[in-house]
Amino acid sequence: MVKILFVCLGNICRSAAAEAVMKQLVEKRGYEKSVFVDSAGIIGYHQGEPADARMRRHAAARGIDVTSISRQVRGTDFDDFDLIIGMDNSNIDDLKDRAMTLEQEKKIHKMTEFCRKYQDDYVPDPYYGGAAGFELVLDLLDDSCTGLLEYLEQEGML
Repeated sequence: MVKILFVCLGNICRSAAAEAVMKQLVEKRGYEKSVFVDSAGIIGYHQGEPADARMRRHAAARGIDVTSISRQVRGTDFDDFDLIIGMDNSNIDDLKDRAMTLEQEKKIHKMTEFCRKYQDDYVPDPYYGGAAGFELVLDLLDDSCTGLLEYLEQEGML
């Protein structure tokens, strides 16, 4: 089983939505028994809270159910997960600072590495913006999660 952890700053917008988008794609392709998906935040400020209501609303309009409850990245995540995927350069830097070994650091990737259509360098944080920011995040996540599944297939991980 491939285990994937999506990470953003607080785990209430981007990583929570990435978890939901990926779970939906995994189910559509019949990989529920082959892929485990979770999400976490660099900080624990929102720990125990559901995803941002705006993100849940925008995702629901696309038929995506964002149900995750925020949690902070744990040291054990670096051993428990095969891929740890940050949303932006700051997330990547923070994750690399927490990795204890080179093997753990090699698990860290940026979400946009897997984009197929979009050329964005990172998934922007929509928290302080308007509706367009949430829609852009969902567009980028749909593209990159689809690309991530294709990557897993090409690498023989599924």
